Amino acid sequence: MANVAYKQNSSDFGSLLKKWRKVKGFSQLDLAMAADSSARHISFIETGRSQPSREMVLRLAVAMEVPLRDRNRLLNEAGYRSAYTERPLEGKGLEQIKRALSFILDKQEPYPALVMNRCFDILMINHTGAKFVSALGLQLGGQNGPPNILRMSLHPDGFRNVVKDWEQSAGHMIHRAYRQLRGQDENDRLAILLKEVLAYPGVPESFQVEDPTKDALPVLPIEFMLNGLNLSWITTVASFGTPQDVTAEEVMVECMFPSDEQTDRFAKALSNGNGQDLI
Repeated sequence: MANVAYKQNSSDFGSLLKKWRKVKGFSQLDLAMAADSSARHISFIETGRSQPSREMVLRLAVAMEVPLRDRNRLLNEAGYRSAYTERPLEGKGLEQIKRALSFILDKQEPYPALVMNRCFDILMINHTGAKFVSALGLQLGGQNGPPNILRMSLHPDGFRNVVKDWEQSAGHMIHRAYRQLRGQDENDRLAILLKEVLAYPGVPESFQVEDPTKDALPVLPIEFMLNGLNLSWITTVASFGTPQDVTAEEVMVECMFPSDEQTDRFAKALSNGNGQDLI
């Protein structure tokens, strides 16, 4: 019975490995060379004829630069324990990460900045960021979990009403979500969220399919229209470079910088509590 069970697990692992190999654009030979193996061995692993060691699973995942969450999944499918922890940002063990994020948000004042997870939930936001969201007429609080930037971007009552060229900025968010979903299945939380927002009324049909030609740069110009005032920003998204924790790897820091003097004045006034005088 043990051999039968292993054969099933091995087959599942092989399918998942093949899926990631195609997502990353590796041939079996490419992956073999990158992981110091052979194309024959890779083929045997994918078809379930050979059992990969824990070390081999990790070598393959590192060679393809698979995200830490998915390295754990590959290990689990091969019958091994996870290698990378996943702790809540507020929990024990990530205190230094939390302090670093707080420092970034504080230093970004008087301009908006926030911290998101891979599902675009807002985990932290600075003073000006919270003020700006409120000025746009959106709520950060609620009983249905943390506020979510993807929902805000696509919902008819969200950014759609205040963003100039909304389709471009919303499309940027959608295709960022698609990139983060590569290799995942339909039960992934982000996949479920993406399905939800794509079903909102008025969402362009073109959003239903990933377009790999879309610009993947983590920089986006965006213009808000607020009671006759045009506010032009450049947003940037950054992440930690070499984390060993799933949560730390998936954290995204979005910072907004004014791209004209009017927006700069508005941000500084908003930070000081006088932003309503300019609206």
